[in-house]
Amino acid sequence: MPATLHEHALFAGGPVLGGVHRLDLDIEPHAHDFLEIAVIGTGHGRHVTSQGEHPLRRGQVIVLRPGAWHGFLDCAGLTVANCCLSAQALRAELAALYDIPMLRRMLWTDPVASGTHGVAVTTVDPVAAEEAIAEIGLLERDLGADQSRPGRVLGRLVTVLGVLADGRAPGRETLESAIHPAVAATIARFEAAPAHPWRLDDLARAVNLDPAYLGRLFGRYAGVTPLGFLARLRAERAATLLAHSTLPAARVGAAVGWDDPTYFARRFRTLVGLTPTEYRRRSRSAAHARLSAPAEPADERRKPSMPPPRVPASSVAGPTGT
Repeated sequence: MPATLHEHALFAGGPVLGGVHRLDLDIEPHAHDFLEIAVIGTGHGRHVTSQGEHPLRRGQVIVLRPGAWHGFLDCAGLTVANCCLSAQALRAELAALYDIPMLRRMLWTDPVASGTHGVAVTTVDPVAAEEAIAEIGLLERDLGADQSRPGRVLGRLVTVLGVLADGRAPGRETLESAIHPAVAATIARFEAAPAHPWRLDDLARAVNLDPAYLGRLFGRYAGVTPLGFLARLRAERAATLLAHSTLPAARVGAAVGWDDPTYFARRFRTLVGLTPTEYRRRSRSAAHARLSAPAEPADERRKPSMPPPRVPASSVAGPTGT
């Protein structure tokens, strides 16, 4: 079962984390409570998610929403550059990224889409991949500098995202240039109160639209139904509570809007690929391992952590809904 990496243990108070790794050992399946972008460079290996195992290719870009999990198998000289974004920052100082269509598709729409379990894999041209990897290396350098460089870190992040967006195949972007106000208002309602028993009729009435039309707008701008978007948001919030609180799993479900424990367990497993109990157990095991490990130098703590050698991962699939 995947371990869980936590932003409070890795981010040192900042909104961004980055690092370039050369892998010759397997990386065990692991989840995150933050968003991860992994750019694949040279070398060989396989990528494992809840949807199975697939060979890795140079130029692939893997985006994982909070709560999603993956791992790397049969690695041989595999270059993986990680650029990670705080989930809290994506709702605060980095929230403006959602308003940029090409980034909205990359960071929200594709990995939230039905059936992806919060993981999206796309491809950029090799030149763009190498440029992004180089920029992530510079981001890692700026994060490890003796003096804080928040402006440079933000600049590196925007450059990395821009390089990856530009490197995608022409015609890949099909979303409208600006998000529809009704979609933006509905998402804001979800973000402010994910546990509310939202109904499509009520959401449509709040923005003076027909429910079917609001559903079509979400499909056009967000790539998923309104309640499908809400379900993914609830799963991400539940993953955070499971990892960071002692609330019983049933109360975690109720806190995010799934009052029936059985239904919560089923929806969480469908969206994340693990049951709530499994997710929490692996989170606590990872936290205990970190507390038991020798202290690292300050500059090492700022680098993305790679889990220890892998454990087998099972494949779980299912539809998306609330």
